[in-house]
Amino acid sequence: MHIRKLASNETPPMDLLLGADPDKEHIEKYLEDGQCYIGINDHGEKVIGVYVLASTKDDTLEIMNISVLETEQNKGIGKALVEHAIETAKKQNFSILEVGTGNSSISQIAFYQKCGFRMVEVDFDYFTRNYEEVIVENGIICRDMIRLKMDV
Repeated sequence: MHIRKLASNETPPMDLLLGADPDKEHIEKYLEDGQCYIGINDHGEKVIGVYVLASTKDDTLEIMNISVLETEQNKGIGKALVEHAIETAKKQNFSILEVGTGNSSISQIAFYQKCGFRMVEVDFDYFTRNYEEVIVENGIICRDMIRLKMDV
């Protein structure tokens, strides 16, 4: 897989981004100021992963969205995208990389910890306040944002 920044004249892979965030308006908002990176398969014809970085503080970048095509999951692509995000944060002289995920996103919480992130905060009722539709994953209502971070 090859990872590169999405060119300004390219359309972001919205279907893929919607796999990680069900609200198109939220996605469009962080795409405005964020940096979108796409992972392209080895044959060069298909976007199989995406992530978006945005600066949230002077020294902090946040992974606002990260998604891998369902048929390509569990192949190390997500880990490669996170590693690319870490390297991008370092190259851009940021010292902290953050990510947030839902309390119901059990496998994502484990994934981020395996990538070196540590849980630092719970933003209670984040999803209740910011999303009109109720989100349910793993039989759990997604209410709270679990915040994780790492020093880069």
